[in-house]
Amino acid sequence: MYAILKCGGKQLKVQKGDKVSIERVMSEVGETITLDQIMLLADGDNVTVGTPLVEGATVSAKVTEQMRDKKVIIFKKKRRQNYRRKKGHRQYLTVIEITDIATKGGKTKAAAPKKAATKKAAAK
Repeated sequence: MYAILKCGGKQLKVQKGDKVSIERVMSEVGETITLDQIMLLADGDNVTVGTPLVEGATVSAKVTEQMRDKKVIIFKKKRRQNYRRKKGHRQYLTVIEITDIATKGGKTKAAAPKKAATKKAAAK
């Protein structure tokens, strides 16, 4: 079973047991957080697609680490103008471990079956 969730302006595909780094969440290490912006749930052939979100679906995760990402260098330059600016940025991140994917409510539809024969194949 997996879910596609929206977090920090990004979409992530997660499964139970995955460790994912997301944008900073103000929680202590060891706390459990609930992510409720689930866009898609899939369990084998059963796929639930939200419009735009799946109602009642949640993903529970445990905060394992608060950290900062690698430094990104921003360099601006205008040639022949003696203009150079150098800046660095390190994004704050939260590392979470997915503990549970809950499906409450929402419509579940099976994957569309493939058609066995078309009209042309039946005519031959």
